[in-house]
Amino acid sequence: MRARGGPALFTIPAHRAFADALAAGLIRRTGGDMMALARALILLPNQRAVRALTDAFVRASGAGLLLPRMVAIGDADPGERIGAAVDPADDPEPTPPAIAPLARRMILARLVGEARARSGDPVDAAEALRLAGSIATTLDQLLVEEVAPDALSALDIAVELQGHWQRALALFDDVMRRWPGELARRGEIDLADRRARLLGKLAARWRAQPPTGLICAAGISSAAPALTRLLRVVAELPGGLVVFPDLALSMPEEEWLALGPHPGAVLGDRRVPRPIETHPQYQLKLLLERMGYNRAEIAVWRDGGGHDATAVRGRAIAQAFAPAAFTGKWTSLSAEARRLSDVRVVELATPAEEAQAIALAMREVVETPGRTGALVTPDRALARRVAAHLARWGIAVDDSAGTPLALTPPGTALLALAEAAAQDFAPLALLALLKHPLANGGDERLAWLEGVRALDLTLRGPRPAPGLGGIDQHLREGDDRSARVRAAAAPFWTQARALLDPIASGFAAGEQALPVWIALLRDGATALCGEALWSGVAGRAAADLLAALEEEGGHGPPQVAPAALAPLLRLLMQEIAIRPPQGGHPRLAIYGLIEARLQTADLMIVGGLNEAIWPGEPVPDPWLAPRIRAELGLPGLDRRVGLVAHDFASALGAPTVLLSRARRDADGPGIASRFLLRLEAMTGGLPRDHRLAAWARGLDDQFPPQPACRPAPNPARALRPRQISVTRVDTLLADPFAYYAGQILKLNPLDAVDADPTPAWRGSAVHAILQQWAEQDDFDPAALVARARALFANAHQHAVLRALWQPRLIESINWIADETAANAEQGRRVIAVEQQGEAEVAGVRLRGRFDRIDRCADGSLVIVDYKTGQAPATAAAVAGFSLQLGLLGLIAERDATLGLNGPVTGFEYWSLAKNADQFGKITSPVSPTGTRKTIPTAEFLPKALARFADAAAEWLVGDAPFTAKLHPKYARYADYDQLMRFDEWNGRG
Repeated sequence: MRARGGPALFTIPAHRAFADALAAGLIRRTGGDMMALARALILLPNQRAVRALTDAFVRASGAGLLLPRMVAIGDADPGERIGAAVDPADDPEPTPPAIAPLARRMILARLVGEARARSGDPVDAAEALRLAGSIATTLDQLLVEEVAPDALSALDIAVELQGHWQRALALFDDVMRRWPGELARRGEIDLADRRARLLGKLAARWRAQPPTGLICAAGISSAAPALTRLLRVVAELPGGLVVFPDLALSMPEEEWLALGPHPGAVLGDRRVPRPIETHPQYQLKLLLERMGYNRAEIAVWRDGGGHDATAVRGRAIAQAFAPAAFTGKWTSLSAEARRLSDVRVVELATPAEEAQAIALAMREVVETPGRTGALVTPDRALARRVAAHLARWGIAVDDSAGTPLALTPPGTALLALAEAAAQDFAPLALLALLKHPLANGGDERLAWLEGVRALDLTLRGPRPAPGLGGIDQHLREGDDRSARVRAAAAPFWTQARALLDPIASGFAAGEQALPVWIALLRDGATALCGEALWSGVAGRAAADLLAALEEEGGHGPPQVAPAALAPLLRLLMQEIAIRPPQGGHPRLAIYGLIEARLQTADLMIVGGLNEAIWPGEPVPDPWLAPRIRAELGLPGLDRRVGLVAHDFASALGAPTVLLSRARRDADGPGIASRFLLRLEAMTGGLPRDHRLAAWARGLDDQFPPQPACRPAPNPARALRPRQISVTRVDTLLADPFAYYAGQILKLNPLDAVDADPTPAWRGSAVHAILQQWAEQDDFDPAALVARARALFANAHQHAVLRALWQPRLIESINWIADETAANAEQGRRVIAVEQQGEAEVAGVRLRGRFDRIDRCADGSLVIVDYKTGQAPATAAAVAGFSLQLGLLGLIAERDATLGLNGPVTGFEYWSLAKNADQFGKITSPVSPTGTRKTIPTAEFLPKALARFADAAAEWLVGDAPFTAKLHPKYARYADYDQLMRFDEWNGRG
């Protein structure tokens, strides 16, 4: 017990389990009187601390126990457990109610939007809401530190700031001048202000009328003035106790004083040293100074817990976090003073391996009876990965930090609906919405997914016209080759369209008030997903958010654009943590930094020990320049580093500690945390856990890789096709495996959804234009250009295609018209366009489509093939490839149904590619005498026949295997390279 009249101040060192030691000590202090303990009041920093201490009392009692009242006074709202003490009903001067957080955010967003509009730099509702959130944070800091917002006007340094700081300060000042009036009209005050007033009144009542019984404030490290005044009163009560978490009593006085704060310190003044706000003890020192006590008045808590490390560990932790100016003493420390026994490090190559190693360590804990383990990390991606790995072994673990609502199924469904509607149901956004797991999740889910897949296939390629009507048109007027798929998608689209039509009509109305948007979104989401959307913890949180937005949204920006709705919702959903109901493994836990405070376990795993994670990057204040913050007495932006350092030091106090990091992340090499580097520097190197690292690497890599050999499938002759298109012959000759995959396995590559127009699409468009020009316009040059321009007239046409390809196409189209007219003057006329023909050749039915056939004055025929890009090289035809024109010539001569009646003597490629200073060029693989490395005209058809006959005899009516990339030089396409595992065998042997 303390001396008469002295304050009751204690600290529990880092190497002791705080909650267990506190519970054991409080039970001892009440002398086993269960009613005295039940009447006690314990003030704690947050609700997680309340739960931790509750569990500790259960462990310490060994039997039934009447728990004391425990209140989280660090929370903005103390709650109802001490409502009568904090805010009594008979208070002659009742404290005004606090404004609801969302209403406050909305009003601030409106004020920000109006201020930006007056400055000539307007923002949309989503950006106004984001700026309002940062303003609210800065305002709360002013209120917590009891700095009046109008103190800004008393500063004379604004004119010395850079221009952007002046503009930010002017906007902040504008909002702050209007904010008190908004609160006054509502008869409310800020939540932080109300909390400070209530704590102040409580301190005054306890000072005037000290309560009887035990009152203990434990684990609080916040140095807020209102809180420090209350803690001072508690420390001086007859039954009062204040217990600090790991306040360094053994720290040399010189180091303690160096932490600051130093009187008269001003930012930029080198004569007075700056406070070391990044030190883990700084916040506690500031708290102690504001309470008006000296470190010498603090005693060490005598009782211990059940998860304690050694005192040697505690002293080593204190040495590791010496201020930078005093770390030179490490070289003179004894080995025992620098030893961190039972602390080991595991370094992995990637975050995936790190998560695997942590999961293995936690599984090992489960397999040891009675042992407990916990992962502490601010990296939520790492936490989710570890939980997923444990789930593979049937181990459920609770992540107390939770998951943002925006990442839960209800959150993603609402965002997907808002984004799809805002994008006018563009294919990617539409399919993401329709494929969502909650979309039509009832008994008809399988039929729904089949319909979505059919719609997915129809939307491959360039984007259709915008809106639901654009999808309707696309399904009616799509390519003939997709008729079967479009027919399968049509019934499903009728069903889906009916669900989407109301919200599509609402978004078409343009800007509306936020409550209107929310009602529209709620109704649309319910129609699409049913009541399952609102079930569970995440569903209820989503419903509560929409209800609050519908109620408070009218106080925000008056009009919200359709495109701003999804970003606005995402911003709010990211700030709502969804914590699963308790039910995970009782001996395992995953904590965030706030949740880990005052927690302990037999094995404490500190994960993700890289910079920007431990500690995270300081969040900048976009409104108040650093010098202004210093002048106002606000905490520096680096003070959070000190809080994280204290969390890290506390985690090191567990009996066994595992520190983990990945050497690289998704962005590149990772830099080890400054905390880990300190430990390494002081100890000379912590022991590595190579066992866990080897297990993590070997768990999913049990067998050595076996490189694939060059595939050469050899199907039975009966399975080989007896017909082939002339466009597939080159594929058969150069890459038989690609032909096998496409024509026998029927594995055809798909275009991407909402893809840029491909060369194949551009070629089809040009062929359609030229066909209509020949069949409907009688080769009128003006009509051809008009048709080309009409191709780009649709508003949904790709902007890049319109800007870059339209001028090129118009010029090349003019060239085609000029060449066609010149041919007509010489007696050469077009007799057929886009005509299909076939012939029996070498026991195989050879099919082909003619782009165009001309008849010369002497009655001979010319085969013309249009190319939007470069024409095939003549050298390829000489080598026995690119024989499409020759095979078409064979069909022209052998297919009597075409009625051509004439020898084929001309073979021409009309390419629309660039040719010197113009677009358009005619090339031919043949010449009358075979000069310039071409094929003699008389030999072209026999050569094509012989080459095709050999190929047909080998692969179509024969038994030759379909070898991959038989002639890589002429295998131009890589559609099946992944299927044939090309990179694994290419170049070997």
